[in-house]
Parts: sequence; C-alpha cells; structure tokens
Amino acid sequence: MAKSSSLNVRVVEGRALPAKDVSGSSDPYCIVKVDDEVVARTATVWRSLSPFWGEEYTIHLPLDFHHLAFYVLDEDTVGHDDIIGKISLSREAIAADPRGIDSWINLSRVDPDAEVQGEICLDVQMLEDARGRCLRCHVLQARDLAPRDITGTSDPFARVFWGSQSLETSTIKKTRFPHWDEVLELREMPGAPAPLRVELWDWDMVGKNDFLGMVEFPPQVLQQNAPSGWFRLLPFPRAEEDSGGTLGALRLKVRLLEDRILPSRYYQPLTELLMESVLGPAEEDAASPLAVLEELTLGDCRQDLATKLVKLFLGQGQAGPLLDYLTRREVTRTTDPNTLFRSNSLASKAMEQFMKEKKYMELDPCKMDLGRTRRISFKGAPSEEHVRDASLGLLTGYLGPIVEAIVGSVGRCPLAMRLAFKQLHQCVEEHFPQAEHEDVKYLAISGFLFLRFFAPAILTPKLFDLRDQHADPQTSRSLLLLAKAVQSIGNLGQQLGQGKELWMAPLHPFLLQSISRVRHFLDQLVDVDEEEEAGGPARALVAPSVIVREGYLLKRKEEPASLATRFAFKKRYFWLSGETLSYSKSPEWQMRSSVPVSHIRAVERVDEGAFQLPHVMQVVTQDAAGALHTTYLQCKNVNELNQWLSALRKASAPNPDKLAACHPGAFRSSRWTCCLQAERSAAGCSRTHSAVTLGDWSDPLDPDAEIQMVYRRLLLGRDQLRMKFQEDPNTDSSPEADAEKSSGATEGACPDALARPREAAARLLEVLADLDRAHEEFQQREQQKAALGPLGH
Repeated sequence: MAKSSSLNVRVVEGRALPAKDVSGSSDPYCIVKVDDEVVARTATVWRSLSPFWGEEYTIHLPLDFHHLAFYVLDEDTVGHDDIIGKISLSREAIAADPRGIDSWINLSRVDPDAEVQGEICLDVQMLEDARGRCLRCHVLQARDLAPRDITGTSDPFARVFWGSQSLETSTIKKTRFPHWDEVLELREMPGAPAPLRVELWDWDMVGKNDFLGMVEFPPQVLQQNAPSGWFRLLPFPRAEEDSGGTLGALRLKVRLLEDRILPSRYYQPLTELLMESVLGPAEEDAASPLAVLEELTLGDCRQDLATKLVKLFLGQGQAGPLLDYLTRREVTRTTDPNTLFRSNSLASKAMEQFMKEKKYMELDPCKMDLGRTRRISFKGAPSEEHVRDASLGLLTGYLGPIVEAIVGSVGRCPLAMRLAFKQLHQCVEEHFPQAEHEDVKYLAISGFLFLRFFAPAILTPKLFDLRDQHADPQTSRSLLLLAKAVQSIGNLGQQLGQGKELWMAPLHPFLLQSISRVRHFLDQLVDVDEEEEAGGPARALVAPSVIVREGYLLKRKEEPASLATRFAFKKRYFWLSGETLSYSKSPEWQMRSSVPVSHIRAVERVDEGAFQLPHVMQVVTQDAAGALHTTYLQCKNVNELNQWLSALRKASAPNPDKLAACHPGAFRSSRWTCCLQAERSAAGCSRTHSAVTLGDWSDPLDPDAEIQMVYRRLLLGRDQLRMKFQEDPNTDSSPEADAEKSSGATEGACPDALARPREAAARLLEVLADLDRAHEEFQQREQQKAALGPLGH
C-alpha cells in the first residue's frame, strides 16, 4: 500500500497592504514555501495595495512535511525586495478541517529569530562513572541552515545547555552545512533532572550573533531513549505576533489531501462499475456510481471530482463516453434551453477540465479617463465621442485577428474534443428539435469553448501560461473589453442590446458580422468521423517519446576551470521527454546531445553562492561504470526553475537507486562550496527533495489515485443509497410483494425500472464493502509492523 500527500493551494488576493514605495503604493508578489523549499512565486502586481493573483498550485509532498508559509514582498528595481509580511500554517492546522482553509488571514511580521530552517545531527549518551552521571553530546553536523550573512551563508557554531552548564563547539566560517564532529561532555549537577538544549548561532564579528535554531529533549527522553540522528531545528517558543491587520491580509485556499492507495487489483471492480455506468441510459440512471457522485458532490468539490473522473476515464480510453453520458443527463434535465450548461454541473466541470505596446481603450462613459488621453496628445482634451471612436477602432482592430484565429483553429482542436462536441451537438438537437431552438445546438458547444476557454484565456492570460506576468490595470481593462466581445460572439448575439452594458452598442455591428462565421466554425468542428479516433487506452497520453518540456537554459561547461563563472554557462535549447534530456545550440540545430532519463539520480536546487548566480539547478546522473556526473543548468526565474525541477523529478520518478543526499553547492577551488569538504567524493550534505513536485494536467495518469478519491466520495453517500434502494420503509420487500411485482401487478411502475436501480445499488454497496475490508486489512498489517519495530520490516 502506497501513501500519497498533496496540497491544493490558491493564492487569491491581498488587501490593505502597506505602501513600501515613495509613490505611496507597492509592487507585491507572493512566495510559497514548503518547509525550507520555495515551490512557487506569483506574478508581481504593479502599483497595488489590494492585489489580485488568483494563482493555483497542486504541490505533491513527502509525507513528513511540517509547515506551509506565504511571504509577501514588494519588488524593487534597485536593491533588495522589501518583505511585507508572512503567513505560516502548520500541517496540523491545515489538516484540522477536511474541507481545508478558505479565509482571509492577517499577515504577521517576519521575526528573524523565528525564521529557522534545517536539521542537526546529534548522538547523545548518558554515562555514569565514579564521579557521577555525565552527558556526552556528540555534535556531528548540520544542514540547510538559514543564511544570515549578506554572502548567503552563515558562520555557525553550536551551544549545548544541560542544567546550569553550557559548552560551545568551534565556529565554522561561511557555510550552511557545517561539519563539527565534536564531543562535548557535561557533568550532572545537584537538583532536579534538567532537559538538554542545543542551540545553533551565526557568529558575527560586529553586533550580536544571529539565532539559527534549537532542539530540546526532556529529561525522560534522555534517560529512556537517548536521542541519536537528525533533528529538525525549531524557533524559540513564543506566541505568534498578531499584527492586528496593520500589514494587510491574504485570502488563501489551502487543502491537504492524504490517502492510502491500495494495489490496482482491489480497484478493478469499482473501475468496471464506473465504465459500465456510461454505457447505460443516462436519463434513467439513479444508482450507478456516476449518478450517486453527481447527487452528492456540490460546489468546489465538483471541480476536483471532474478532474479525477476525466483522468480516470482517459486512462481507460473512455473519456468520450463519459462526456457523452454527463451531457445526456444534463440535456434531459434541462427544460429551458437558455440555461443549458450555464450552471456548475458535473457535465460543465468535466468538459471544462477536458479542454485549460499599451494603448488606451474604453467604451463605458463612467470609466473614461479623458486626462489619460490628454497626456499623450498635443491637441488638448478630447471629447468622450473622440475617445469612444478611437477605442472602437482599436477594439475592432484586435478582435479581427482574434476571430480569424478562432474560426481557423478547427484542425488544431484535439480529435477527442471534437468527437465529444459532436455527441453533444447531436444530443441537444434531438432534445430541442423545434425551429425556435435552432441555435441551441451551437450555444451548447460555444458555451464551453467561448465562455469557459477563449474568453477566460483573453481575460487572464497569465493563468493560461500565455504570459509570465499579470497585466497592468490599463491592459487588464482592455482585455476585459475584448473578452466581453468574444463572449458575446459565442452567445451568437442573443444578449446584445439587453442588460446594463448598453455602452457596448458601438461594437454590435462587428459582433453581428462575426456570428455567421462562428456558426460555420462550429459546424466544421463537429464534422468529424468517429472512426478517425485513435484506439487504445489514453494512458499513452504522455508517451515516452513525447516532449513534456522544452526551452532555453544556460548550461555549465563540464571543465570550465579556465573561464570566469559567468562565461562557463552557455545558452542551449533543451527538450525533456520520458526517455531523454537532450539539448543543442538552437531548436533548429540538427546535432543534439542527450542524457537518458533512466540515468538521473537526483534533481536539486543549487545555492546561489555556488556560482554567484540565481535560479540554478543540478541534474546528477550515473554512468554505466557507476560514476556520478553533475550538470548545472540556470533558469531565467524562480517559476521556470520550479517547473523544470518538477518535470525532471516526475520523469525520473521510477528510477532506482535515487540519491538520498547531495551537495547543493559546487566543487570549486578543491572543496565543496556548501559544506567545505575537500573530497570531491564526500557524501552529500543536504537531503534531496524528489517527492516535491508541482501538479499539472500533463502529469502521467495515476488511475489508482484517481479511483481511490472516487471511492472516498462514494462512501459519503453509502447511507443515502441504502435508504433509497434497500431500506425504503414504504417498500414491501416480502416474497409475496416481489412475486406481485414480477407478475406486473405493481401499478405505475415497470418491474425492470424498479429492479435495475436496486441491483445496481446492491453491486455498488458490495464493491464499497470489499474496499473497506481491504483498507482495514492493510492498516492492520501496518500497525503490526510498527509494533514489531525494525525487525518487523
């Protein structure tokens, strides 16, 4: 049985942030850290004290992570960025509510003494001789300490306290990975048993020393089981300082998902039931797993469920039937064609999941800023009419190429999506055959493509990876106008001239001219032969030969001893597939060098101090002779670094013999820059982080994890299912009643119509009971192994 742990994190927005710039504003961005590792950075929102980010991340984690932190900073063009505040959430706080956290949280001040990280390795012994009891504390080493000096390192030493006595180790200069290997002995003094406390400090020549962290062991631990091994450093115990909202607040959504995944064979019966669900009559279905899930799941949970279902059915090559089943249920239940697929139904969410120089423009008189136009004109203040006419010309100039790109994209739409749209088109046409509903078959499709895909991509291109930063307020307003226009075209002009936005009227002629082209585009989109669909399960969606990431990186030469550091990195174009990491001088270059992904043993960040360069990572590979080789790659920013780290870790996840530790520095001037060891072959001084990755749609499909989540959802409706189909007090379940029903004597219902849901409900309940038993058995085995200790493994 495997265990999985992941965090769903959404950094929504901030409010009432303090002004850090002389202009009276700030340029805020947010950094997300899991324990000591930066996993994400939002875009910078320029000149705003109430920024909106709306950025979402799925972070796959090791099971032993401790806390999640959000730091808000003000970006400065010159000098260091200013820290505004932070929010720290412990694992226990996140896991306290299964629904997660969704609230505004005040920012707290960043206290340097509380910003500790890393671990220390100790071996403690309690000895007794003729002079009494003695505590021997062997301080071996520490790793991943916080950088306290401007050089990005520290000068750490350890201070050991036991009772009224204290001793110190030597100070090791310029490292976050010190090796002491020193034994400190302290004699027991009269009085009550005392705890052992080990503090780490950064030595400073001028001013006071900086705190790096501490560990403490109570007397009973020292006497019963003397500590030995690696221990996480903690801050001094103190109450969290509440700024009272003076530093502003963040609106966050955080949810921790943890579960045990059974071997695949245990999920096969439930998978078969799900696959059978989409083959039956969707209109009458009431007791299949899909029908139960749709009734039970509400709100934000529907998005999660839709994601899991689409991935699961993709893995079985049945995504098309799933979407057809859900859309048929939605169409059957819809009486008003104007509301078709407009709600957040499971069908809508599943289809949505299946698809993911500045000029002033304004049409709304209430929002026109005539002064803005005056600043770029020598002709005096323009009138509203002048601004409206100029904006109309710009908008139609942009909309023309946008519409051209959309109607010309039929051949670029994935075949599976076109088939799903074809089935939707046919289903709606059959259900609403009346002449007055001629456009409903088009609206059903355009509601997905235009309302949930094209318009949102235009409105927030950052969230669709179309640009690295959020647009500034002026550009965002222009994008909003363009998105409104594209949405109106997708609505086939049905809402034009209605509602509150009558100021859009100048655009109506252009929009009406585009409607016939959109209808023709949608007709072409559904004109596809089902026999063209490639067969076989879609688990090959991410085939080994498919490129999962590519782009320019800076690669360090193998032997750059004669070159300055900056010149040792050369620009190369990289491709990553499931089989190789290859590179060449440019995308068009025919000669490529490559490294098999199966040779990768670690993918880790590199300290900035190693080369005096930011955003550097290392790829450690092992050749046929067993020798390790390190390639250093520099990315352009922290988000690109996280994306490459995540992609490489996922691609190499199945590899055996992964490194448990590596060097986050480089071997230069005959020593490692991180731990100062003089041997190139010295063991790694920092833990590797292969389990920390970012989730995205291109992830390899994991059907066991998807079906486990579906199983958990179905458990919530088990009692409801029993009440409805097996324990209905109004239903006579006696043999005589069954015989009467079988002979057709029951009035108002077909015997098959009553029997089919009961049979389906019984099968589903039986499958859920089998999975319950399997989970209990595996849990008992784990408890038995834990009770036996190491010998039990």
